[in-house]
Amino acid sequence: MKIKRMFTTYGWKGTRNYINSQKKYEIIRTILYFAISLSLYIAGFIATKSKLNLLTIVAVLGCLPACKSLVETILYMRFKSCPTGAAEDIEQHTGSLTTAYDLVFTTYDKNYSIDHLAVRGNTVACYTSCARLEESACIKHMTNSLKLDNLKDVTIKIFDDIRKYTERLEQLQRLEGDKEKEANIRNTLLSIAL
Repeated sequence: MKIKRMFTTYGWKGTRNYINSQKKYEIIRTILYFAISLSLYIAGFIATKSKLNLLTIVAVLGCLPACKSLVETILYMRFKSCPTGAAEDIEQHTGSLTTAYDLVFTTYDKNYSIDHLAVRGNTVACYTSCARLEESACIKHMTNSLKLDNLKDVTIKIFDDIRKYTERLEQLQRLEGDKEKEANIRNTLLSIAL
């Protein structure tokens, strides 16, 4: 199952420490892809004593997925997972809420790092440890993405204070929930996150 993770993030995105562990997988995958291309080039050169052979072409074409993987590695290296202390605090207050960890929303202009989010009904509460997060732009991006999936009237609030966020989680637990809608909101937000 771990090999499968090197080639797809489905099933792991939104889990605790996703970004930190994904960094490792991206590095390993990138090294593996470049090693395959290099070994094909070397094998072709040894076999024909010339770089003008079919294996050289295959090795060069193999650099395409290797370079794509390198770009993903660089992208993941820019972000970090939810701090351990905050994650432990959050876990004590989530109860039956629909949640997700380590989400990075990318746009053409900015990237928005959300350490944790919780969904109850049509309310989404988010926690970020990033002090420079442009809250209104992030909320607008998330809201627009939800509207594209026909999820309207969703209220989103972003907290940067862990104490206020855990208080909000306690309040959300007392609200009436709709598991199907909550799952749809979570899945839409996961689909637009890194």
